Amino acid sequence: MSATAIAADRRTIPTGRMGRFRLGGTSSLVLLASIVVSLLAASSAPTPLYATYQAEWGFSPMTTTVVFGVYAVAVLLALLVFGRLSDHVGRRPVLLVALLVQAAALVVFALAGGVPALLAARVVQGLATGAALAALGAGMLDIDRVRGATANAVAPGIGTGGGALLSALVVQFLPAPTHLIYLALLGVLALQAVGVALMPETVSRAPGARHSLIPEIRLPRDVRGPVAIAAPVLFAVWALAGFYASLGPALVRDLAHSTSAVYGGLGLFVLAAVAALSVLAIDKRAAKTALAVGVIGLIVGVAGTLVAISAGSTVGFLVATGVAGIGFGSGFQGAIRIVVPLVAAHERAGVLALLYVVSYLGLGVPAVVAGFLVVHAGGLIDTAREYGIAVIVLAALAGAALVRRQAPRVKAAS
Repeated sequence: MSATAIAADRRTIPTGRMGRFRLGGTSSLVLLASIVVSLLAASSAPTPLYATYQAEWGFSPMTTTVVFGVYAVAVLLALLVFGRLSDHVGRRPVLLVALLVQAAALVVFALAGGVPALLAARVVQGLATGAALAALGAGMLDIDRVRGATANAVAPGIGTGGGALLSALVVQFLPAPTHLIYLALLGVLALQAVGVALMPETVSRAPGARHSLIPEIRLPRDVRGPVAIAAPVLFAVWALAGFYASLGPALVRDLAHSTSAVYGGLGLFVLAAVAALSVLAIDKRAAKTALAVGVIGLIVGVAGTLVAISAGSTVGFLVATGVAGIGFGSGFQGAIRIVVPLVAAHERAGVLALLYVVSYLGLGVPAVVAGFLVVHAGGLIDTAREYGIAVIVLAALAGAALVRRQAPRVKAAS
């Protein structure tokens, strides 16, 4: 992309008088990235708590994956309905409402006394997260296409992994774990809402807000090819995240022969932390290189995880998880970078919403199926093996699609 195109794109930010206390471009970018971190930290915070909830309320592992799955479904619905709204009304109004709804979800979590309340909290949380994700991603790209694309790829891993580990530490070492983590996140969201109020709007209003609420899968012609390459990779990497979020806590505790909540959050943390670092490490490489590294990392990492499960090795499991994290971060970053820099300002939220729809289908559907299999089929270990093999197959298919779509270009160039 030329410097002229980037400069022209940045002019979507109003350059007039913004008042004394408006945030600058870099501060706004950091704020938006931090909100992605907070929202996904809130979404992963219940993961180490599921064992506590299960002990208190006596539900089955199938219920755990249903609670996990309804969140993904709610995110999908919100993305389909509200994903394009910020392209028309602006980023700030959508974010302020989403943060308010997310705060309500955290209050329900903190007061939950049973599975119905837990399900309600997850649904409300998913709606708020889905409505915010597209606006956040588009807002970061409005400010800076290059740094915004990187932030879009780094922030989810930091939030997902950080939330799981922080919640696990609270459960293990602090009082009232089923209340404290949600109250802490509530305070963070309140500060971020103030930041959004001080942030300049990054896109001008456009007509068609009501029509944008009608779910519609529409892609600009220029990005249909890149999306066809990115979609299989996104589904595969988020299916991997679903594996560690739904089955990972029980697997690590089983391998370590420990009931510690820290083990429950450790696998997801390692995956997400390494994913975030790999995004930064491969940031200067071509997007298609990142995609290739992602596919290879997924296959090697998940295969190593299955070997570690068979050998009963906790260390081996965590090392292989780190390799899978390289696949997750590189694949996700490559998929984002191959698509979003090509999209015009008033189409960004809609395209990002579609990419997140694919991602959350990968996150939710396999995890719910896995929960059913744990209860009604072969149990935890056999289900983990089957899930891992499915992720490897998905990654291989994504790699084949990437090679197949590259081949015609190579022949044409020859």
